[in-house]
Amino acid sequence: MKQYPITPAAGKRLIGKAAANDPSVKRALESGTVVVVAGTTNGYVAQELLGSIGQGETFDRSRFFRGITLPQSQTRTDSGRLPDQSGFPGDVVIAKGEWQTGKTIYDVVDELREGDVILKGANAVDMTRQRAAILIGHPKGGTIAAALQAVIGRRVELVIPVGLEKRVFGDLDTLAETMNQSGGEGPRLWPVPGRIITELHAIALLTGATAELVSAGGVGGAEGSVWLAVSGTPAQEKAAADLLDAVVREPPFEP
Repeated sequence: MKQYPITPAAGKRLIGKAAANDPSVKRALESGTVVVVAGTTNGYVAQELLGSIGQGETFDRSRFFRGITLPQSQTRTDSGRLPDQSGFPGDVVIAKGEWQTGKTIYDVVDELREGDVILKGANAVDMTRQRAAILIGHPKGGTIAAALQAVIGRRVELVIPVGLEKRVFGDLDTLAETMNQSGGEGPRLWPVPGRIITELHAIALLTGATAELVSAGGVGGAEGSVWLAVSGTPAQEKAAADLLDAVVREPPFEP
């Protein structure tokens, strides 16, 4: 067993690599449609996916989000959006291996069918129950409301890349009841059905090793970091060490 500290940025890169190697995503990438809904973690997912098909040269993840949490509230609107949205590039839609630039999930959701995959980030993850939930600022539910039309209505798979820094305690449905009650202020919370990919899932998928969250914290740029204990066969541990060494120096995300 070996231990590794992972910053949120390194975790996003790790999750991005795993998503690009996920069997369902790879199948949809070749013969169906993959929709990567804009978000900070999904920026890494999109970068890895587009890179895997040789189309990532022009992709810029610096504004690949709709809402964002920043330290100074005056730098954004009350909804979590930056005051200047002109740099938003749209979601990443890849149909049969070709990036359909400029499109969003709203443009293609009615065309999605079983076998296609939507990747949508989250704001809360319950590791005990393997569930995720999304903060909602839009009065009609935002992109997840659009995505669920295809997920529930046509069996499109929902994959949720989400970092361990977003872990919460307690049942997400109970938390949603608190946040969504009448008279409350701030965003709402929507627990959603879907398959999560965290750093733990990423290490297992990419190396076969088992990773456990054993502690957390950090300062001086390591805020939000997690400590992972990784174990497996010698070959698996070596593969995990190489993988983590490749992502550990990922610079912090800068919008």
